[in-house]
Order: sequence, then C-alpha cells, then structure tokens
Amino acid sequence: MSASIYQRPKNAMQSGKALIDQWVLEFAAAEAKKPDPLMGWAGSGDTQQQVTLKFPTKEEAMAYAERYGIEAVVHATPPRRLKIQAYADNFR
Repeated sequence: MSASIYQRPKNAMQSGKALIDQWVLEFAAAEAKKPDPLMGWAGSGDTQQQVTLKFPTKEEAMAYAERYGIEAVVHATPPRRLKIQAYADNFR
C-alpha cells in the first residue's frame, strides 16, 4: 500500500487561502479503472482511492503512515511567488 502526502494547494477559483495549511494523505491506485458494462462509468474495486486523510502538520501525516506501515512519499510544497504591482502599472 503506497500513498502520497502533500499540502493542499490554494483554490484557483478564489483568492482566499482557507485550508491551505492542511496536509493530505491520499492512497495510490491499486488497480486500474475499467468501464462499467451497463452504465459506462469508470470504476474499480479499489476503495482506498476514495480515502483522503487530513492532518494539521506534515509530521503527523508521516507518523500515521509509519504507524500503519504505509509507504508514503512526501511532496514538497512549492514556494509561493507574489507578483507585487500597483494599479498604475496597468497603464505603463
């Protein structure tokens, strides 16, 4: 069982930064999805894909993975780059 640990990204549709301090543990897919013969929807028998665990810190997420023997890969959070400009810069 493998998983990835990452920090939630900022929602691209909103300017707010709510919930970006949470760390998420998501399990990797154990089997490929296949189309349902009746409806045509994609699905699989792997229910671990549906599980998303949230933690307040990276250390707690790593400790959970170690406690339950989950091979976890931690993805580093990219640094935020702020483009500071004034309204007057639009008219240069």
